[in-house]
Amino acid sequence: MHKAPRGTLDILPEEQAYWRYIKQKIIHACQLYGYERIDTPAFEDTSLFNRSVGEGTDIVEKEMYTFEDKGKNKITLTPEGTASICRAYLEHGFHNLPQPVKLYYITSIFRYERPQAGRYRQHHQFGYEAIGDDDPALDAEVIDMAWQFLKSLNLDHLSLQLNSIGCKKCRPLYLSALKDYYMSNNQNLCPDCKNRLERNTLRLLDCKNPQCQQTANAAPKSSQYLCPQCDDHFKQLQRYLTILDLSFVVNHRLVRGLDYYTKTVFEIQPETEGAQSTLGGGGRYDDLIAELGGKPTPAIGFATGIERIILNLKKQNVSVPPLPKPQVFIAHIGNEARDFSIKIAAILRRNGIAVIVAGGSRSLKAQLRQANNFGSHHVIIIGEQEVKTDTVILRSMTTAQQRTIPINELPALLQ
Repeated sequence: MHKAPRGTLDILPEEQAYWRYIKQKIIHACQLYGYERIDTPAFEDTSLFNRSVGEGTDIVEKEMYTFEDKGKNKITLTPEGTASICRAYLEHGFHNLPQPVKLYYITSIFRYERPQAGRYRQHHQFGYEAIGDDDPALDAEVIDMAWQFLKSLNLDHLSLQLNSIGCKKCRPLYLSALKDYYMSNNQNLCPDCKNRLERNTLRLLDCKNPQCQQTANAAPKSSQYLCPQCDDHFKQLQRYLTILDLSFVVNHRLVRGLDYYTKTVFEIQPETEGAQSTLGGGGRYDDLIAELGGKPTPAIGFATGIERIILNLKKQNVSVPPLPKPQVFIAHIGNEARDFSIKIAAILRRNGIAVIVAGGSRSLKAQLRQANNFGSHHVIIIGEQEVKTDTVILRSMTTAQQRTIPINELPALLQ
């Protein structure tokens, strides 16, 4: 028997209420903060991600789904959302629009990694990008939007983690100090970190191995090496977050997993579980547009996985509104009544009333039991007499009271 591929899942009908709930909150948050939706392809040229995400990252080295299509083009399924948005920004001339351009997306993300709770090889990501402004007030607004969105879902016990990793002017000095520190502690590193030491030093701080975490806790802090511009930006951001009444923790180990980040990086985590169950995060990527061939353009964004949000909603026992179900069930007795029920259902649906029509030729008792199983509030009963008189019997499933209604009065009554 065929099964869904490892690391993927079917979103079953009983789960759909969570998805609708989250998407409604997404749309509302994006309207409040002025973001417009954009949808990009599910795959891009592989070079886009090699150039943006970084060849020394786990995503590029271990996790991307890359293949050669029939035209001999090297293609990769989208492993993260920001690079595609930046490509679209350049391709469609968004630099000619008033800046910053604010865009949001809901898309499938593909990464070959070990499946675990809230982490799948295909998952769904909500993200947003503000491109074209380097004001730290915009950083604060992007962080505030992420925080308010997650709080609007009724999630509690969240922690905002914050850091600045500097820019291409001041970061080399920090990376040199970091590398020297880790070289002197090389014997304590896991095999992956020994590789990162040569290829992607900053990612050493993000290792989840307990032994490496102890080493990382005592590592030099990026905040000690910031240039005056980055230091001022970080201080201004913290001032704006204080104005917004957002509590935060400066976490010197926070670096995020993509090479394009500059200056501000942030994550929102459940207080009790830490970085391995991060709900979402983001940061500045002021150099990415230029690296992709555009003019230097500052930008900042945020992304979160929808499956991980649902996992946390369930953990915190957050109830979500159920999906609406048809509240009217039509029961029929006899062949003529069955034909008549099809006509009645069409009339009601054309008036915006959701209806379920009983199938087959079960007894009336069995049909009423079926209506109860569907959770229907009202049952329309049609028999031989109702067909002759253009009427129906309307039964309340709550009170068991019923009365005869002319067809032409039925839609308005049910509405």
